[in-house]
Amino acid sequence: MAVGRVNKGVYKDSCAIRGAGQQTSSHRLLMLLVFLVCSSFGQVISAAVQVESVRLWRAPDSTRLVFDLSATVQHKLFSLSNPSRLVIDIENTRLGTSFADLPLTDTPIRGIRSAERNGKDLRVVLDLSASIKPKSFVLPKHGDKNDRLVIDLFDRDKPVEKTVEKLVSTHKGKRDIIIAIDAGHGGEDPGASGPKIKGRHLREKDVVLAISKQLAAMINAEPGYRAELVRTGDYYIPLRKRRDIAREKRADLFVSIHADAFKNPRASGASVFALSRSGATSETARFLAQQENEADLIGGVGGVSLDDKDEVLRGVLVDLSMTATLGSSLQVGDKVLKSMGTFAHLHKHQVEQAGFAVLKSPDVPSILVETGFISNPGEANKLNSYAYRQRLSTAIFKGIKQHFYAVPPAGSYVAYLKYGGKPVASSKGMATEHVISRGDTLSGIARQYDVTVGQIQKANRMTNSTIRIGQKLKIPAS
Repeated sequence: MAVGRVNKGVYKDSCAIRGAGQQTSSHRLLMLLVFLVCSSFGQVISAAVQVESVRLWRAPDSTRLVFDLSATVQHKLFSLSNPSRLVIDIENTRLGTSFADLPLTDTPIRGIRSAERNGKDLRVVLDLSASIKPKSFVLPKHGDKNDRLVIDLFDRDKPVEKTVEKLVSTHKGKRDIIIAIDAGHGGEDPGASGPKIKGRHLREKDVVLAISKQLAAMINAEPGYRAELVRTGDYYIPLRKRRDIAREKRADLFVSIHADAFKNPRASGASVFALSRSGATSETARFLAQQENEADLIGGVGGVSLDDKDEVLRGVLVDLSMTATLGSSLQVGDKVLKSMGTFAHLHKHQVEQAGFAVLKSPDVPSILVETGFISNPGEANKLNSYAYRQRLSTAIFKGIKQHFYAVPPAGSYVAYLKYGGKPVASSKGMATEHVISRGDTLSGIARQYDVTVGQIQKANRMTNSTIRIGQKLKIPAS
């Protein structure tokens, strides 16, 4: 049956059908429904996206501005000078919040203005007090996070004078052992959420930063050790950059501090993780690794990086190097876990392994310490206590010291103390002894003592690379 026709037989917008001839009641009802549906569809298409909230964080070298949106948007970014401004044009968008309460102190932003543009777009102008390098990207809705527009303002490079003395402090001419402490999450990514305490939810990013600062204070008070905080405040750092910061600091060990959640609120206990080269060692390990590795989707790592080029070659080189560091990671992880187990409930009594992206440093032994489950009310209360965090920090550092006293890096003050004021390996040809423990590899041992695998094999008259737990090896001079 012909529903209708339009002039000259040319069909126009299906939402503008005009009836012809006598129409039945059912026909008129159908036409009304079509009209209502099409009208509603038109309203959806034309409805502006809403900026529901705006947030700002300051990092040591950048400022991040985040627009929380009701839907995804198209936008443009450009700079103006005299005076210096950054203009953000957001298509088909309305501002549903205020910029008044944003913490602009210590940022390059003097003020923020906004206005309607072209009757439908939103223009936001950042008045700047310093030179910046802007970057912007859109993050799609993920989990409980809305669509977001992220504006990163990177400080212009400032000349930094670096000397050996500033990079590595010394005692009696021997270097410090450097521990990079990484407080997980931060800024845009709050991490796991715990129960309400004193009217507000306990957030992982706050708890682990507090633990990291307490641990750093202990380390810096110990001669022969120095702590470097990867994150010093409430801002987000991408996972790869966290590893890079540790390498830039010439860290001997990377320790990532977390207090995660599990789908079962009864899950409890502290854990220590090292990187897995294959599968995770437990369901919890798989779950936690997946949750942590999604942090970049929340914190915002947008665009394509040149670092991702030649991925096959990069993967081969990284795998070769990481084989040498994994053994050290397992060793120090075992010491830390046993130390925490003297007073804290442990989730597992052995170092677990999972594919945590933050642990994939090719040349720095790395562990991830789960200080407890923030999703467990009892453990959340403990983690909110300064005294309990102090006990955790003491136990973690005790395990670290046990590891480095057993295998002190050549040239370190700890090695100097262990060997009665004599270096681990001097130009006079002194040697030391290493006892093989779980996770050791010959290449890893060689790296620890700054010698080659061939030198170790020659000193011990070895015909191959096979080693066994408990075996004693002579380590020649480097």
